[in-house]
Amino acid sequence: MTEPSNRPPFAADSIMAPLRHSVFRRIWLASLVSNLGILIQGVGAAWAMTQMASSADKVALVQTALMLPVMLISMPAGAIADMHDRRIVALVSLAVALSGATALTVLAWLNLISPNILLALCFVVGSGMALFGPAWQASVSEQVPAETLPSAVALNGISYNIARSFGPAIGGIVVATAGAVAAFAVNALLYLPLVVVLFMWNRTSEPSRLPRERLNRAIVSGVRYIANSPSIRTVLARTLVTGLLGGSVSALMPLVARDLLHGGAQTYGIMLGAFGMGAVLGALNIAEVRKRLSGEAAVRACALSMAGAIAAVAMSRQPVLTAAALVLAGAVWMLAVALFNIGVQLSAPRWVAGRSLAAFQASIAGGIALGSWGWGHLTDLAGVETALLVSAGLMGLSPLLGLWLRMPPVGARNEAASEVLADPEVRLSLTGRSGPLVVEIEYRVAPDNARLFHNVMQEVQLSRQRNGAYGWSIARDIADPELWTERYHCPTWLDYLRQRNRATQSERALHQRAIDFHLGPDPIRVRRMLERPFGSVRWKEDTPDRAANEVLPVATAAGSST
Repeated sequence: MTEPSNRPPFAADSIMAPLRHSVFRRIWLASLVSNLGILIQGVGAAWAMTQMASSADKVALVQTALMLPVMLISMPAGAIADMHDRRIVALVSLAVALSGATALTVLAWLNLISPNILLALCFVVGSGMALFGPAWQASVSEQVPAETLPSAVALNGISYNIARSFGPAIGGIVVATAGAVAAFAVNALLYLPLVVVLFMWNRTSEPSRLPRERLNRAIVSGVRYIANSPSIRTVLARTLVTGLLGGSVSALMPLVARDLLHGGAQTYGIMLGAFGMGAVLGALNIAEVRKRLSGEAAVRACALSMAGAIAAVAMSRQPVLTAAALVLAGAVWMLAVALFNIGVQLSAPRWVAGRSLAAFQASIAGGIALGSWGWGHLTDLAGVETALLVSAGLMGLSPLLGLWLRMPPVGARNEAASEVLADPEVRLSLTGRSGPLVVEIEYRVAPDNARLFHNVMQEVQLSRQRNGAYGWSIARDIADPELWTERYHCPTWLDYLRQRNRATQSERALHQRAIDFHLGPDPIRVRRMLERPFGSVRWKEDTPDRAANEVLPVATAAGSST
């Protein structure tokens, strides 16, 4: 007989722990209401399209129109979320989505809606939510302590899927009794609580001592960070494949209700509700799954279970059996997506969190959007049942990806180093745009440790490059085998200062491991050079030196590093 648990319901690792924090609790409840409206609108839009067009690909394009903006603008949205006040970004994005929902309501009420107008306004609503997503998700870490972040991520998934459990059923009732225009109007109204809560949030942020990056440079920084982060790249690839193969369920759900179950809008709503109910069950068990299974084992189990559930949906003609299969599909879908989301959130430092989460959103939404288009075309050619069976077969094979792209282990959040590095000594007049800058670091390493040192430096290379360096190389002196020279570039002086202070605690530890190989009483030697120094040279003897107020001010703090 097991002992009764004395674990408090709001313990740090409890799924309910984040709700102790009032800001998170208010935003979470308002987002639940907003998600309810989005799902009600989704039912109205999908069903309106089935009434206006008989083509399966037109119906599936509703899902594509809502999700495609996430793939197209997520990286700029993530950069904006990292560059600006995330509360303001969220409010502006909600205003865009509200405008699209309001226009959709008015045009539907005036009976001026057409398939193309419906898709266009769904795209506007999707664009607002694509801009909102990175700012909202990246701000979660500002609303709760680090130890409750995985639970907060799971709760956000629960918010959407509680809405998914009831929203489609409510949407089906609303559409059946009052028409699609009522569903569009309800969505517009349910945006308002979230707008009010975010407006009242008194967000505090730490101002950077360095100027803000320009948008195009910020996007490049985000792409560079992801490209040089093997763990994030792996998670994004697995996310994209899951979206491509598993998106068939959501995309073809109206046709499952109409053609396989011979039902109407209410049946469609109930089926989506079953999927959402399963997703809630999956999210509630995310902590238990993470305790019992590694990331790779959990993702494989989810993929195999999803394959079986999709196959059951394809072959079933009974609403009860279809609903049961959709409960399972929803649970494992939510578990897989939450595992991917947590993997990205805990791998990315705060300075690039918005862009990393934007890439995650682009992967899942892009997979669903492209997959929806493909499954719609396959349905036109071969029917709903065949399309779902193909999806199930491919999903069943997807765990083989783990042989090449194994899910990385996920630990605590990769926090920024608490110690701000001192800016290096500068005697040459520099501005923020001075550059390119070349950095050379000399190490003396015992020949017996050469291989170990070289292996560590391969990890150092990724660290330097993801934080802003380029043209990295490591060289060994042929006349003095103990002497190694690390060399890399930064575009400007400001970029170099950012690169120095973006390193996380684990990256600082990695750099220290490299320094520990250094021999002798003298420290490693660091040279910082202006590669094209003509801007620092006086053109004529009588040309005055650069004025002191033109030189970029540097702040000195404790600590030193390369």
